Amino acid sequence: MKITQQHIADLNKKEDTIFTAELDLIANRFAKKGIDVNSIINKVATFQVAIPSWALGAGGTRFGRFSYGGEPASLEQKLDDIGLLHALTQSAGAVSLHIPWDIPQDIKAIKEVAAGHGIVFDAMNSNTFQDQPGAKESYKFGSLSSTTTASRDYAIQHNIDVIKIGEQLGSKSLTVWLADGANFPGQRNFQTVLQHTEDSLKAIYAALPDAWKLFIEYKPYEPAFYSTVIQDWGTSFMLANACGNNAFTLVDLGHHLPNTNIEQIVATLMMKGKLGGFHFNDSKYGDDDITVGSIKPYALFLIFNELVYGMENNPQNPDLAWMIDASHNTKDPLEDLIQSLEAIRIAYTQALLVDQKALRQAQQDNDVVKCQEILQDAYRTDVRPILKAARQKAGGAIDPLAAYRSLGVRNELIKERGTNSKATGL
Repeated sequence: MKITQQHIADLNKKEDTIFTAELDLIANRFAKKGIDVNSIINKVATFQVAIPSWALGAGGTRFGRFSYGGEPASLEQKLDDIGLLHALTQSAGAVSLHIPWDIPQDIKAIKEVAAGHGIVFDAMNSNTFQDQPGAKESYKFGSLSSTTTASRDYAIQHNIDVIKIGEQLGSKSLTVWLADGANFPGQRNFQTVLQHTEDSLKAIYAALPDAWKLFIEYKPYEPAFYSTVIQDWGTSFMLANACGNNAFTLVDLGHHLPNTNIEQIVATLMMKGKLGGFHFNDSKYGDDDITVGSIKPYALFLIFNELVYGMENNPQNPDLAWMIDASHNTKDPLEDLIQSLEAIRIAYTQALLVDQKALRQAQQDNDVVKCQEILQDAYRTDVRPILKAARQKAGGAIDPLAAYRSLGVRNELIKERGTNSKATGL
């Protein structure tokens, strides 16, 4: 199935245009504060978030996995699904591949499929947390941190192989996440495994092509519950510094202990020029990987407030890589992704509405009440009319979720692919 511009135009004609009146109210209100809503519309219209290749099918837990039917059974079909998302939202113009779940069999053909949907290749993702069929070495007791030289070398080579695939696709970055750690006290020597990890990452970094970036992810626990080698942003930051100027920390919203002040982490990393990318999801307890903004929308707004400030005031930090990292266990994956894209752009837009000049002055004056009021004034603004205008400007559906359902996309995919197709990955 392919959604055409004619589909979008027909659907938009049917949409209630009352949002334009609401948009005028917002624009007039914030113009008094010196904030140009039209410039915000332009920024939102061009804001792109990568879709990971593993997120187009049903997720699951150790208790079970329930398919939705019509799942993409190949990389080509996954790109087709991202093309549907991008046609509707005009904000999903990139894909982040996971290797070996989604190894392109024909590079030229895959690039043509992606280009046909207006999709570029974002960060490549390696996998050293699963032993693949026929693997010569095991990651059971670690990969880049393993006490076994052969296992470390095997994991390093896998990352280099991923880089080579990415080069052919036009990607410019590699994301490394490690499941390495220990479940019992005394199982591993903390300093030894950390040194092994640093040495391994340096070897991978040395293999990066010019202008490529290395993103080092962190996570406090799971599947290692006693200790994880790269357990927090400080360890990732230290390893990135050890590797070089093109190595950066990657922040995943779900990879923090409860109530961690993620916005402070973001601010610190951007000030140091070491925030490379961001993985969006939401959580109640831990790495729940659920729909962005479904649990903690205010926290997401506060994070974006620091991101916006950093993007405007920290030229030493590179352009950021944005990606959704979620598992769709009970929702249609495409509907879930549409909701996440909406939540991300809502938080971004709200942050752009913050009266930064007034906030700086209130901070300087130690006017704590005023600081809170400025932030919450932006957060409590219904910015959906701005998003509708941005999508319309970019050629997307004014209401992408309603359009998805009106077009019967899932039913069409089931007709094309059947009810038993299963996506690779999660």
